[in-house]
Amino acid sequence: MPLSLASIHRFPVKSCRGESVDSAVVEPWGLAGDRRWMLVDEAGSAITAREANQLLLVHPELTADGLIVAAPDLPPFTISTPDPRTQTPVDLWKSELTAAPAGPEADAWFSKALGQPARLVYLDDPTRRATSPEFSEPDDRVSFADGYPLLVATEASLAALNDVIVERSAGAHAPLPMTRFRPNVVIAGSEAWAEDGWRRIRIGDAVFRAVKGCARCVITTIDPDTAVREKEPIASLARIRRWDGATWFGVNLVPDTAGVTIRVGDEVEVLDAVAPGAGPIRPAV
Repeated sequence: MPLSLASIHRFPVKSCRGESVDSAVVEPWGLAGDRRWMLVDEAGSAITAREANQLLLVHPELTADGLIVAAPDLPPFTISTPDPRTQTPVDLWKSELTAAPAGPEADAWFSKALGQPARLVYLDDPTRRATSPEFSEPDDRVSFADGYPLLVATEASLAALNDVIVERSAGAHAPLPMTRFRPNVVIAGSEAWAEDGWRRIRIGDAVFRAVKGCARCVITTIDPDTAVREKEPIASLARIRRWDGATWFGVNLVPDTAGVTIRVGDEVEVLDAVAPGAGPIRPAV
C-alpha cells in the first residue's frame, strides 16, 4: 500500500484544541497558523495543558485578523492579532524571547477559562526562536511548538498501540483517537513504528528531515473532550515503547522546503531511512 497523507492538524494556541484542515502551507517554523499563540503566567512563563488541563477544552479558530475562541460556560470571544511594536518577555522550556501581548480583554477571557491568571501572547516573528541544536541545523526555527516545527504520526503505529491498550484492559478500555497525540500530519499505509527509521520524507512537494523521536508527556493521558486524566496511553507505551526513561510516539520534523502547500491525500515518499529496530532518534545517554 503506498504511503499517503491521511490528515493535517494545526493548533492555533499552544495546548488548546486543534483544527483539522484539508491543506496547509509549510513554513520554515511549522504549518501556517500552528502554535503562534501561547498562554503565559504573570512572570511570562508558558502555561501548558500539563498543569492547566482545562486548556484542552478551549477551541481556537483562526480568522483573517486573529482568533475566535470558545470554551465551556463562556461566550465566544474575538481576538485581533496584536501590534508587534509592543513586546513582552516570555519563556518556553529553554527558550527566552519576546512576543506581542494580546491585551487585557483577551487575558481576562483566558483567565476565566483556565480558572487562574493567564496572559495571551502572539509570536509575530518566529525567527526569534531556534530549535534544539542537538537535533537540527543552526538556521532551523520553530514557533511555540515544544521543540520542532512539525510532528508526524502514523495510523499503523496508533493501531498497534491500541491493540496493546485493549488487550491489557481485556476490552474494557476503548481505542484512543489520534487527537491524544496532537500530530500535525498523519501518514497512512506504513508498517507500525516504521517512522522510527525515517530520516527524510516527502509529503506532496514538501521535503522534511526527521530529526528526533517525540518523548510523550502527561498531556497524552488527558481526554481532550473532558480534560479528565487517566493512565493510558503512557501505561501501555511504557511496556512497548520505553527507552532511556521515556515513552515515545511520533517523530519531529523540520521542513527543508518552505512555501509549499500540502494536502490530504498527497503521496508520501520516504527518501532516506535506517532500520527502525533501535527505536526512535533520541538523546545520547
